[in-house]
Amino acid sequence: MLDETLRALGDPTRREILRVLRAGDLTAGEISGRFPMTAASVSHHLSVLKEAGLVKSERNGRNLVYSLETTVFQEFLQQMLDLFGKGDER
Repeated sequence: MLDETLRALGDPTRREILRVLRAGDLTAGEISGRFPMTAASVSHHLSVLKEAGLVKSERNGRNLVYSLETTVFQEFLQQMLDLFGKGDER
């Protein structure tokens, strides 16, 4: 899971998608409209984020609505603290 999370976070577009979703849930079309790329490219980025567990999607009629998966962020941060130390050990 750590490798997938780091891979997903390694791309600036995916980090920007996560920033956009911090303000609230959005449909795939709403997310796509905020980026100067094809809808297929945004869909790929969303798939990578979803595979890493950073976002989740829910069908609402004909739309997919994306939201942040905050528990994965918490787990990721804990893994980083465990990996690099909590700052109190030198």
